[in-house]
This record gives sequence, structure tokens and C-alpha cells, in this order.
Amino acid sequence: MRVILMTGKGGVGKTSVAAATGLRCAELGYKTLVLSTDPAHSLADSFEVELGHDARSVRPNLWGAELDALMELEGNWGAVKRYITQVLQARGLDGVQAEELAILPGMDEIFGLVRMKRHYDEGDYEVLVIDSAPTGTALRLLSIPEVGGWYMRRFYKPLQGMSVALRPLVEPLFKPIAGFSLPDKEVMDAPYEFYEQIEALEKVLTDNQQTSVRLVTNPERMVIKESLRAHAYLSLYNVATDMVVANRIIPETVQDPFFQKWKENQQVYKQEIHENFHPLPVKEVPLYSEEMCGLAALDRLKETLYADEDPTQVYHAESTMRVVQKEDHYSLELYLPGINKEQIQLNKTADELNVRIGNHRRNLVLPQALAALNPAGAKMEEDYLKIRFKAVV
Repeated sequence: MRVILMTGKGGVGKTSVAAATGLRCAELGYKTLVLSTDPAHSLADSFEVELGHDARSVRPNLWGAELDALMELEGNWGAVKRYITQVLQARGLDGVQAEELAILPGMDEIFGLVRMKRHYDEGDYEVLVIDSAPTGTALRLLSIPEVGGWYMRRFYKPLQGMSVALRPLVEPLFKPIAGFSLPDKEVMDAPYEFYEQIEALEKVLTDNQQTSVRLVTNPERMVIKESLRAHAYLSLYNVATDMVVANRIIPETVQDPFFQKWKENQQVYKQEIHENFHPLPVKEVPLYSEEMCGLAALDRLKETLYADEDPTQVYHAESTMRVVQKEDHYSLELYLPGINKEQIQLNKTADELNVRIGNHRRNLVLPQALAALNPAGAKMEEDYLKIRFKAVV
């Protein structure tokens, strides 16, 4: 399955671009699903078709769906939710309060990943176009497999085994005192099974022949800055970007003096987009005189974006991480475009390298060739952070 993930700052037009991409894929004969994981859904408004949690037909070969986090929660987290509700009710909360608090913050974001994995496993579609949450939320989604894996490997798996072994001995004494039961095997198994799904999805997200991110931006300073940061953070998580869409560019045919200054600024920012994202291809989309709502409007956007092209192609094969063997050392090279070395913090513990840029962190499990070595310096060169590893003398 080809996965195309559209992301960008809120309001840049990524839903329209995702919908138009889906239309072109379906037109070429691919069975295509456009899935919105943005909590503020607008995909149905874009298609002007009633959509829900389950996929619904929009056109031949094209389906659309809007993620319902509560339905995903019940299907994947129902046993845990019911147990947390039981615990909270035993502590004095009424039913409604307990049920609401049993839904942990951020769970709707995680279920977006789980839904993607399920479609990938089922194989009912050839192309999956994701209309994702705004950039910050989407990046948190990408960090979940590694951050979750760190906790699961070190804390949860040992606790799971201890709980199953001790429950028959402790339960008769525990329940009369606490007012609720200890978690049973179904409850204890659910989080780890959930994590295993997300861990498996990571392999799909980091395969740049299967999955590509397309950044949608506008020719505005703040939007460009956020898009550049997003590109660097995506590279940090080893997720490849293959295209940038510069949306809402005022056409040359607009001669009204009111727009003159705006057009001049956009010319400067357009140049910045091409220069700063090089060598990524940049597609320019004009500011239309109508809203991008309805299939007729999306067809026009589709023609502007792709014309006779196949959107499922990989427009640019981006290498986000590589290990290079030198004469006397190894070099781990991370593609972090637009990031200064001063913004990066590195720390190695055992076989893991912790890379932190601002509030984004990645724990890299090092290859065996590097795990026994020590970091011996780092430098930024041609948008790559190059970390030297040498043997302990």
C-alpha cells in the first residue's frame, strides 16, 4: 500500500490538497481511501459528501472517512477504559465523570496511527491518503512508537508478568479493602498489544518507498518557518518528505493595487520556499477565486497539482539517516535541514543515542557496530548532523 501523509500548519489547505490527491489517484484506477485524522474534521466539507468513521464511497475507486476517536477507543482500549472507570467509580466519582476521565489525554492522536495500521494490514486499498492533524500534533504522533517503546520495554513488560503471577494471591485481600479488582489478563495485555501495533506501523512510516510526507505551506513567514521545522523533525523521526506544496499564491492576473504589496511579499517568500527546501520539488498552487469545496473545485485543484502525473510516485527519495564507515571511525549521519548545531543536544546511554531538538526528542537504538563505541564529536555539514563514533582507547 502507498501511504501519502499530508501535513502543515493549521489553515494552509492540506485537506483540499489531500482530497485532490485522492481524486487523481482514483482517476488513475487505484483503490484510494482519504482518511482524516484531524480532530477538527473538514474532509466531508471539502468533498461535500456525508462522511463518518467508516469508509464511504465518494467516486468510483475513491472512499473517504473521518476518524471517530471514541469508536476507535472502544474497539482498541475498551477493556482498559472499563477498568479505569471501575476504579474511579470506586473512589467516589459518578458514572459520567468516571467514563470521561477514563479517556486519557492524547488517545485520539494515537488512534489515528492504529487506524492507519489496520487499513495497511487489511489491504483493501492501494493508496491511503492521510489528511493529518496540524503539524505539531502530527509530529507527536510520529514520536509515539519510539517513546512508547522505551516505556514498554523497561517498565510495562516486567510489570505485566508480575501482575499476572501475583493476581490470584493478592486479589482476595485487595478487593474488600480497595472496592475494585486488580486488572485481569485482558486489561494487562491490551496496552502491550496496542504498542505492538504501533511499533509495527513505525516500519511502514519509515519506509520511504511506501510512505511519504507532503508538506503544505503558504508563502508567509510564520508558515514557512513552521514548515522548515516540521521538515527537520520529520527527518529526526526518519520519516521522508518527498514534496512541498506552496498553496494560495496570488496569480499574476490579479492587478488590483490592494494586492500589490502582498504579491511582492509572496514573490520573496516563494523564492525562500524553493531555496530552503531544495532539493525537494515544490509545486505552486494559486489562490483560487472560489472555495475549494465540492468535486468540481477539487478537480481543478487536482489538474493544477498533478496534470498527467501519478501522485503515488516518490517525487524525491530522501535519505534521513545513514551510517558511514571511515578509516578510523564510524559516522552516524542524520538529515536535519535548517537546524543549527547549537539547537541540538546529544546524550548516549548504553545502546541508545538521545537526540533532542527543542521539545522534540528521539531515542535511537544504535546498530551493534556503534553501540560499543563512544561519541567523539559532532558537526553540521550540508544539512546533515554527523556524529563520530570511536572505540574507547
